[in-house]
Amino acid sequence: MTLIAVTKTVELERIREAIGAGQLVFGENRVQEAIPKINALDAVGVPLSWHPLGHLQTNKVKPVVGRFACIQSVDTVRLATDLDRRAAQAGVSVPILLEVNVGGEAAKSGFEPTALQQTVGAILELPYVRTRGLMTVAPYADDPEDVRWVFRRLRALRDGIRTRYRLDNFSELSMGMSNDYVVAVEEGATMVRIGRALFGDRPAVPGVRNT
Repeated sequence: MTLIAVTKTVELERIREAIGAGQLVFGENRVQEAIPKINALDAVGVPLSWHPLGHLQTNKVKPVVGRFACIQSVDTVRLATDLDRRAAQAGVSVPILLEVNVGGEAAKSGFEPTALQQTVGAILELPYVRTRGLMTVAPYADDPEDVRWVFRRLRALRDGIRTRYRLDNFSELSMGMSNDYVVAVEEGATMVRIGRALFGDRPAVPGVRNT
């Protein structure tokens, strides 16, 4: 299981402290905040892995190709196709996760589960995109048990796609944040995205939920 330390609005010095403690995998919600941090931390002397977690606009595709270990928030066929085209131009392959709006929240991006099952085949055919699994952000709940069904549903979707298309490498489930990661792990999470529990409360960012 991979712990992704979410560093939105976290200062470089605190990220360096986390690296010193052995944390090497980081996530950012905004590409424009991630790139300067990646550049600044290139000299730390250890290999770091970065994941963009927030909604990715198509005009931000070029800077992410080749810079991130896995793009976790692919939420449309168009975005997957744009990533594939840019990756072909750069001569690289791009690992991705497909974001699923399991909770059906209008304010969140992501594939609707039924639509995902209807369109995933087209994404799997893209030659430069490597689809490794699924990602979701559960609705906030005071009691994490109230969103257990979200994680269980994502796991069932992953398993169904993996079986249908006979995909050995379609194994990742990125789900669970500071308030609900324990339940997510119990339901099979392979990645959890933790910010607040590692770095404390941070200033609110409009449209972005604290992890």
